[in-house]
Amino acid sequence: MTSSLVELTATIVSSHAVGTEMSSDELIQEINRVFSTLKKLETDGSAADTTPAPGAPALTMKKAFQNDQVGCLVCGKTGFKTLTRHLKQAHELKPGQYRKQFNIPSSQSLTAKNYSEARRKSANDNNLAANLEKARAVRAAKNKTGVKIKPAATVAKPATSVPVKPAKSAKPAKPVKAPKPVKTAKPKTPKTKQ
Repeated sequence: MTSSLVELTATIVSSHAVGTEMSSDELIQEINRVFSTLKKLETDGSAADTTPAPGAPALTMKKAFQNDQVGCLVCGKTGFKTLTRHLKQAHELKPGQYRKQFNIPSSQSLTAKNYSEARRKSANDNNLAANLEKARAVRAAKNKTGVKIKPAATVAKPATSVPVKPAKSAKPAKPVKAPKPVKTAKPKTPKTKQ
Protein backbone atom coordinates (compact mmCIF):
# COMPACT_ATOMS: atom_id res chain seq x y z
CA MET A 1 0.00 0.00 0.00
CA THR A 2 1.12 3.45 -0.78
CA SER A 3 1.46 5.56 2.36
CA SER A 4 0.15 8.67 0.58
CA LEU A 5 -3.07 6.83 -0.36
CA VAL A 6 -3.51 5.63 3.20
CA GLU A 7 -2.97 9.14 4.57
CA LEU A 8 -5.34 10.63 2.00
CA THR A 9 -7.96 7.98 2.79
CA ALA A 10 -7.64 8.66 6.51
CA THR A 11 -8.05 12.40 5.94
CA ILE A 12 -11.14 11.98 3.75
CA VAL A 13 -12.85 9.45 6.00
CA SER A 14 -12.08 11.35 9.21
CA SER A 15 -13.52 14.58 7.79
CA HIS A 16 -16.61 12.67 6.64
CA ALA A 17 -16.99 10.97 10.03
CA VAL A 18 -16.98 14.34 11.82
CA GLY A 19 -20.25 15.33 10.13
CA THR A 20 -21.93 11.92 9.96
CA GLU A 21 -22.48 9.45 12.77
CA MET A 22 -21.16 6.01 11.78
CA SER A 23 -20.89 2.64 13.44
CA SER A 24 -17.57 0.79 13.38
CA ASP A 25 -18.76 -1.45 10.52
CA GLU A 26 -19.86 1.54 8.47
CA LEU A 27 -16.53 3.24 9.15
CA ILE A 28 -14.61 0.21 7.89
CA GLN A 29 -16.78 0.02 4.77
CA GLU A 30 -16.22 3.73 4.15
CA ILE A 31 -12.44 3.35 4.50
CA ASN A 32 -12.41 0.43 2.03
CA ARG A 33 -14.64 2.27 -0.44
CA VAL A 34 -12.57 5.49 -0.35
CA PHE A 35 -9.27 3.62 -0.58
CA SER A 36 -10.39 1.51 -3.56
CA THR A 37 -11.72 4.60 -5.34
CA LEU A 38 -8.47 6.47 -4.79
CA LYS A 39 -6.45 3.45 -5.96
CA LYS A 40 -8.52 3.24 -9.16
CA LEU A 41 -8.01 6.94 -9.72
CA GLU A 42 -4.28 6.50 -9.36
CA THR A 43 -4.06 3.56 -11.79
CA ASP A 44 -6.82 4.24 -14.33
CA GLY A 45 -7.12 7.97 -14.09
CA SER A 46 -10.91 7.78 -13.70
CA ALA A 47 -13.11 6.84 -10.79
CA ALA A 48 -15.57 3.99 -10.95
CA ASP A 49 -19.21 5.00 -10.57
CA THR A 50 -19.82 4.66 -6.85
CA THR A 51 -23.32 6.16 -6.88
CA PRO A 52 -26.15 3.66 -6.63
CA ALA A 53 -28.11 2.80 -9.75
CA PRO A 54 -31.21 4.94 -10.33
CA GLY A 55 -34.12 3.50 -8.38
CA ALA A 56 -31.85 1.48 -6.08
CA PRO A 57 -31.82 2.78 -2.49
CA ALA A 58 -28.55 4.18 -1.17
CA LEU A 59 -29.37 2.86 2.34
CA THR A 60 -31.24 -0.09 3.71
CA MET A 61 -34.68 0.58 5.18
CA LYS A 62 -33.38 -0.31 8.65
CA LYS A 63 -30.56 2.26 8.43
CA ALA A 64 -32.81 4.89 6.86
CA PHE A 65 -35.53 4.85 9.54
CA GLN A 66 -34.13 4.87 13.06
CA ASN A 67 -35.50 6.17 16.36
CA ASP A 68 -33.29 9.24 16.57
CA GLN A 69 -32.80 10.06 12.87
CA VAL A 70 -33.93 9.31 9.32
CA GLY A 71 -31.83 8.97 6.21
CA CYS A 72 -32.47 9.68 2.55
CA LEU A 73 -32.71 6.60 0.35
CA VAL A 74 -31.92 8.69 -2.74
CA CYS A 75 -28.53 10.15 -1.74
CA GLY A 76 -27.71 8.25 1.46
CA LYS A 77 -27.45 11.30 3.75
CA THR A 78 -28.45 10.64 7.34
CA GLY A 79 -29.03 12.69 10.46
CA PHE A 80 -32.38 14.26 9.55
CA LYS A 81 -35.28 14.68 11.97
CA THR A 82 -37.71 14.88 9.04
CA LEU A 83 -37.18 14.25 5.33
CA THR A 84 -39.80 16.49 3.71
CA ARG A 85 -37.65 19.62 3.29
CA HIS A 86 -34.58 17.65 2.16
CA LEU A 87 -36.59 15.76 -0.46
CA LYS A 88 -38.04 18.98 -1.87
CA GLN A 89 -34.81 21.01 -1.90
CA ALA A 90 -32.24 18.38 -2.86
CA HIS A 91 -34.24 15.99 -5.05
CA GLU A 92 -37.41 17.92 -6.00
CA LEU A 93 -39.54 15.04 -4.73
CA LYS A 94 -42.82 15.10 -2.86
CA PRO A 95 -43.24 12.62 0.00
CA GLY A 96 -45.77 10.60 -2.03
CA GLN A 97 -43.36 10.26 -4.96
CA TYR A 98 -40.57 9.23 -2.58
CA ARG A 99 -42.77 6.55 -0.97
CA LYS A 100 -43.79 5.23 -4.38
CA GLN A 101 -40.21 5.16 -5.72
CA PHE A 102 -38.91 3.06 -2.82
CA ASN A 103 -42.13 1.17 -1.91
CA ILE A 104 -42.30 2.73 1.56
CA PRO A 105 -45.59 1.85 3.28
CA SER A 106 -47.85 4.72 4.34
CA SER A 107 -47.65 3.47 7.93
CA GLN A 108 -43.91 4.36 7.95
CA SER A 109 -43.41 7.97 9.05
CA LEU A 110 -40.81 10.07 7.22
CA THR A 111 -39.72 11.56 10.54
CA ALA A 112 -37.58 10.22 13.36
CA LYS A 113 -39.68 8.37 15.94
CA ASN A 114 -38.25 10.33 18.91
CA TYR A 115 -38.95 13.62 17.12
CA SER A 116 -42.59 12.66 16.44
CA GLU A 117 -43.10 11.63 20.07
CA ALA A 118 -41.59 14.89 21.36
CA ARG A 119 -43.92 16.92 19.08
CA ARG A 120 -46.92 14.89 20.24
CA LYS A 121 -46.00 15.44 23.90
CA SER A 122 -45.57 19.18 23.34
CA ALA A 123 -48.98 19.40 21.65
CA ASN A 124 -50.62 17.58 24.56
CA ASP A 125 -48.86 19.80 27.11
CA ASN A 126 -50.05 22.95 25.32
CA ASN A 127 -53.64 21.63 25.01
CA LEU A 128 -53.61 22.05 21.22
CA ALA A 129 -56.15 19.28 20.65
CA ALA A 130 -58.82 21.10 22.69
CA ASN A 131 -58.12 24.38 20.90
CA LEU A 132 -58.37 22.64 17.53
CA GLU A 133 -61.67 21.02 18.53
CA LYS A 134 -63.12 24.42 19.52
CA ALA A 135 -61.98 25.99 16.27
CA ARG A 136 -63.55 23.18 14.24
CA ALA A 137 -66.85 23.56 16.14
CA VAL A 138 -66.89 27.29 15.39
CA ARG A 139 -66.11 26.67 11.72
CA ALA A 140 -68.88 24.04 11.49
CA ALA A 141 -71.39 26.40 13.14
CA LYS A 142 -70.37 29.19 10.79
CA ASN A 143 -70.79 26.97 7.73
CA LYS A 144 -74.28 25.84 8.82
CA THR A 145 -75.70 29.27 9.63
CA GLY A 146 -73.56 31.51 7.47
CA VAL A 147 -73.14 33.81 10.47
CA LYS A 148 -69.79 34.30 12.07
CA ILE A 149 -69.85 33.18 15.70
CA LYS A 150 -67.14 34.15 18.11
CA PRO A 151 -66.26 31.37 20.56
CA ALA A 152 -65.91 32.16 24.23
CA ALA A 153 -62.25 31.16 24.40
CA THR A 154 -60.59 29.74 21.30
CA VAL A 155 -57.06 30.74 22.22
CA ALA A 156 -55.41 29.66 25.42
CA LYS A 157 -54.18 32.58 27.49
CA PRO A 158 -50.50 32.60 28.39
CA ALA A 159 -49.72 31.45 31.91
CA THR A 160 -47.91 34.68 32.76
CA SER A 161 -50.57 37.16 31.69
CA VAL A 162 -50.69 40.46 33.56
CA PRO A 163 -54.15 41.91 34.28
CA VAL A 164 -54.70 45.34 32.78
CA LYS A 165 -56.23 47.93 35.10
CA PRO A 166 -58.84 50.27 33.62
CA ALA A 167 -57.77 53.87 33.25
CA LYS A 168 -58.87 56.19 36.08
CA SER A 169 -61.05 59.13 35.21
CA ALA A 170 -59.21 62.41 35.11
CA LYS A 171 -59.67 64.72 38.11
CA PRO A 172 -60.12 68.43 37.51
CA ALA A 173 -56.89 70.32 37.85
CA LYS A 174 -56.36 72.48 40.92
CA PRO A 175 -56.11 76.17 40.21
CA VAL A 176 -52.60 77.49 40.36
CA LYS A 177 -52.10 80.19 43.03
CA ALA A 178 -50.09 83.25 42.32
CA PRO A 179 -46.80 83.34 44.13
CA LYS A 180 -46.63 85.45 47.27
CA PRO A 181 -44.65 88.62 46.99
CA VAL A 182 -41.18 88.29 48.40
CA LYS A 183 -40.46 90.54 51.37
CA THR A 184 -37.20 92.25 51.22
CA ALA A 185 -35.33 92.83 54.41
CA LYS A 186 -34.59 96.42 55.36
CA PRO A 187 -31.00 97.08 56.05
CA LYS A 188 -30.44 97.53 59.74
CA THR A 189 -28.39 100.34 60.96
CA PRO A 190 -26.12 99.52 63.79
CA LYS A 191 -27.05 101.18 67.06
CA THR A 192 -24.40 103.20 68.62
CA LYS A 193 -23.90 103.40 72.32
CA GLN A 194 -24.38 106.75 73.90
